[in-house]
Amino acid sequence: MTLTTKDAQVSGSNLQQVEFEKVMVELDYVKKQSERLDLINKLHARMSGVLNLTGMIEAYSVWLMPQVEHELIGYNNSIRQKRHLFCSGHGPNRRKAIALAEQLIEDKSPLDCSSTKKDGRYAYKWVFETADDAGILLILKKGHELSLKKTDLINHSLEILAECLRRGLEYEDLFERASNDSLTGLSNRRVFEERIYGMIESAKRYHHPLSMISMDLDKFKAINDNLGHQVGDEVLKSVAQVLKGAVRSTDLLIRMGGDEFLLILDNTDLNNARILAERLCVAVDELNIWANDTTKLGVSIGLSQLKQDESLKPWLERTDDILYHAKDEGRSRVAVE
Repeated sequence: MTLTTKDAQVSGSNLQQVEFEKVMVELDYVKKQSERLDLINKLHARMSGVLNLTGMIEAYSVWLMPQVEHELIGYNNSIRQKRHLFCSGHGPNRRKAIALAEQLIEDKSPLDCSSTKKDGRYAYKWVFETADDAGILLILKKGHELSLKKTDLINHSLEILAECLRRGLEYEDLFERASNDSLTGLSNRRVFEERIYGMIESAKRYHHPLSMISMDLDKFKAINDNLGHQVGDEVLKSVAQVLKGAVRSTDLLIRMGGDEFLLILDNTDLNNARILAERLCVAVDELNIWANDTTKLGVSIGLSQLKQDESLKPWLERTDDILYHAKDEGRSRVAVE
């Protein structure tokens, strides 16, 4: 069969159209890859300046929000006992999202990249392939569900996030070792100096009460002398656990050194601080630790509330004077300004 000039022109036109369409497909692919690369570069940039796990989860959520609207991003590491939930919602929605997150985290059945739905919310869970049994949880806003395109973006981004979280875990381990008392596990003087000025400033600015409980163990020297320093160390650990179990996460509990402890109670007035101080005094007594038949461990407590025009040094000195007033009055008691 012989092609006419007209047929050749049509055939050539069709070939050009096919070639043009191929070029457009390739350009579209390159454009999408370029957009994906730009997004990933922005994620790298956002994560590079963040050190702690909480900040990393928040930074990832901020990066992801324009691409995937969500209510909550969560990280859980069951081996390292680390859990961080970042929720952008408020009020009842926030409480419901957090409750759903905690329920799914406790549920050991795998969801890996598949979804579950509750109260109109879609939730997804990814498990990292590490020895830490760690993973990321994503809860979407009501009525939203992940498309394959968005799932692919998250899968790719989690490779970056997982590496950042590994770095964050290492940083938090180093920070905890530097910030915690090696014997009792309580925060040390360094943490006190880092946090106390902010707590004082906040209390004065918003006119919130801030109370200080200064504690010194009674008869601890007799325990060391009679039973040995190893027993003395175990006594300090036991006291620390009692104190830690009685305070809130917003409070600041410090081992200042030796057998001295300091507790800063956020948004707590003198009356409520005294109730807690009395409980602490009883709790240490109930440890029932004796140096000998007549000498029992106790704790003397000095208690004061920050004055509006007072700075840290005079507040510490005033509370210390109140503490030694408690010792002069017979020990194992609470003295108030």
